[in-house]
Amino acid sequence: MKIGIIRCRETENYCPGTTDFKSLKIKSGSFSTLEGELELVGFVSCGGCPGKDAVLRAKELVRRGAECIAFASCIKKGVPIGFPCPNADHMIEAVRKAVGAQVKILETTH
Repeated sequence: MKIGIIRCRETENYCPGTTDFKSLKIKSGSFSTLEGELELVGFVSCGGCPGKDAVLRAKELVRRGAECIAFASCIKKGVPIGFPCPNADHMIEAVRKAVGAQVKILETTH
């Protein structure tokens, strides 16, 4: 399965995505729910508050082959900055609606 990850732009200075990539590689965290081999096709930010670019970027990840969009744990859990995105649920639902039911959505990565 091909995966696209959307991360919080506010955490880019703190986190290079190492745990997201490791979780994908060893199929832990939310990735443990997926079958078969996993391949990362893109790692992008939400575009900044309030996540206005997440829909556009999710569509582009799907256009480039993503069968699953995973929201990095920084969005829902607030790691490493200790501040979850106040727009997370709205952003995730907007992406879910935009990409359709055929694209799996993971709300966290690890």
